[in-house]
Amino acid sequence: MYAYELHQIQAAELIRRAESQRLVREAVLARRAARRTGRDDTEGRVSANRSRFVHAA
Repeated sequence: MYAYELHQIQAAELIRRAESQRLVREAVLARRAARRTGRDDTEGRVSANRSRFVHAA
């Protein structure tokens, strides 16, 4: 009976860890989406420095 109870406790702990990792992942994705919608940027970051390359002759 003792081994079964330890197994139940360990299973519950694993479920709690998985849920917390899921919440962290969702929060990261939500923050990333909020940053993109705030900048009206749907494709990702693009460098605005156009003087980096010289014009061809």
